[in-house]
Amino acid sequence: MRSGWITLSTIALVACGSTPPQIQAATNSGKAVASTGQATASSVRIERELATGLRAPWGLAFLPDGSALVGERDSGRILRIRTSGAEPTRVGRMSNISTGNEGGLLGLAVQPGANPRWGFAYTTTSRDNRILRIAWDGKRLGSATAIVKGIPRGSRHNGGRLVFGPDGMLYVSTGDTGRGELAQRRGSLAGKVLRMTAGGRPAPGNPWRTLVWSIGHRNVEGLAFDASGRLFASELGEQDTDELNIIRQGRNYGWPLHEGPAKDPEFEDPVATWSPTSTASPSGIAATNDAIYVAMLAGKSLWRAPINEPESRAKLDVTLGRIRTIASAPDGSLWLITNNTDGRGDPRSGDDRILKIRLS
Repeated sequence: MRSGWITLSTIALVACGSTPPQIQAATNSGKAVASTGQATASSVRIERELATGLRAPWGLAFLPDGSALVGERDSGRILRIRTSGAEPTRVGRMSNISTGNEGGLLGLAVQPGANPRWGFAYTTTSRDNRILRIAWDGKRLGSATAIVKGIPRGSRHNGGRLVFGPDGMLYVSTGDTGRGELAQRRGSLAGKVLRMTAGGRPAPGNPWRTLVWSIGHRNVEGLAFDASGRLFASELGEQDTDELNIIRQGRNYGWPLHEGPAKDPEFEDPVATWSPTSTASPSGIAATNDAIYVAMLAGKSLWRAPINEPESRAKLDVTLGRIRTIASAPDGSLWLITNNTDGRGDPRSGDDRILKIRLS
């Protein structure tokens, strides 16, 4: 596998008001504004190309040894990807999945701890979306049990990201399936962020004593906790505004009543936005000590949003095409998953691929 440096153009954005340097960056409206801060050059070193030739990879979950499980959305295969760049090993395959458009085998998670016994997967069937708990013996995935059924499914907006929180609970994003009104119905599992035990039961402290943790989401495809335990989520807008949100217990994020900031105390406003959506379309996100990194599909790029000032986000231009997933690895690196073979991209030789990178 190859390694090397890719130079990224990075602009640090801060509040306007003083004479700027000779650098500009696009704002949410698409107009150029000058930065008042110092321009910072950033590079990404591709430490290793971990896997190539994958077909529409989507979910990623790290194992205690630093390797990861990666799922292919349409084939249902789950592969083990090692940091050495050795050939991926198939460790399981999800059956009874309904593929096409935005459904199939989506997010993956692994039970926290040194010796996990369970993996988790979000899948689309012909009837619904489900959360599966799958036996893991350290080498292969075994039998799967549906711990949550009945999440509405659609040809688009199925959500599907899974992440364990510092509280040991499993957090799950669901989409509105193209029916925005479901996002505002507390009794529906569509258009929500869910919080549950590893057995699929409502977690203690949930606001309505159900699986629902927050409402009013269009299609959340990225979830990540920062070091202080805040849950960040990326959300695809309809056409005006894509969002980065901090998910809080029992809060309403506005969809379909509002897209982007509502400026109404009844709704939780995003901490960063992108507009128009055709230049962004966020999917997976990763949290480091100082920033949230957002993978863009239509935008074919990465963005860095500082933890303490997310709206001052900066674009990192890469030439990998559509990026589905970015994740923080146990060794401090970031892993990227491209998505050029999902039917909406322009596949290149070797796509789709998984890359291990480091920022400097």
